[in-house]
Amino acid sequence: MNKIYVVGIGPGEYEQMTLKAVKVLESVDAIIGYTVYVDLIKEYFADKEFITTPMCQEVERCRLCFDVLREGRDVALICSGDAGVYGMAGLVYELTENLHEIDLEAEIEVIPGVTAAMSGAAVLGAPLIHDFAVISLSDLLTPWNTIQARLLAAAVSDLSVCLYNPSSRKRKDYLKKACEYLMEFKKKDTICGYVRNIGRDGQSFELCTLEELKDREVDMFTTVFIGNAQTRIINGHMVTPRGYRYE
Repeated sequence: MNKIYVVGIGPGEYEQMTLKAVKVLESVDAIIGYTVYVDLIKEYFADKEFITTPMCQEVERCRLCFDVLREGRDVALICSGDAGVYGMAGLVYELTENLHEIDLEAEIEVIPGVTAAMSGAAVLGAPLIHDFAVISLSDLLTPWNTIQARLLAAAVSDLSVCLYNPSSRKRKDYLKKACEYLMEFKKKDTICGYVRNIGRDGQSFELCTLEELKDREVDMFTTVFIGNAQTRIINGHMVTPRGYRYE
């Protein structure tokens, strides 16, 4: 039986891919992915067949994987970061529920990668050392009132928060609204940070307070980190203490 590998390629740099991800991509016959993500790795696997689709064609990418399987070949479906964190792994499993209807069998293996919460945290310092929540501000697949409820729950429980998809051309004020919800229970001077283009050309980061963050301009290639009540800046880095005693 041929296999679909759902591969997390990490933040972008080849050096930040896992060794297992590299070995899988070297072994398959075809690699399928969103055009931007394929462009990040194409030079390292030049002998492979690449199949790409634009943004918002996730279902089509999965179906293209099934087409490759019908040809008797192994295929890798790549995702930025980790395949199981806002990635494609879940959708592939969902779609395989109906494969019997088209007389096709598929074995699936998920290859984990370094998600933006981890790679971005490393750039800032150590903002996620204690309990934290990861929340996407994209309301394309999740209603905004559900996102709001999750933000409030994280704020009430004083979790550090990592925000994915904080803004876009159609959602320019979403980060501002998120900060306002969080400030209902978090202090305005809560330490925050954000990282642009993690692991890619032009990587940069900034530290600020929660009140300052609400007026910052960010984009879809930015990951935002909001500390808890104990988070502080140490030597120019964002650090959330775990609570160790070291006197």
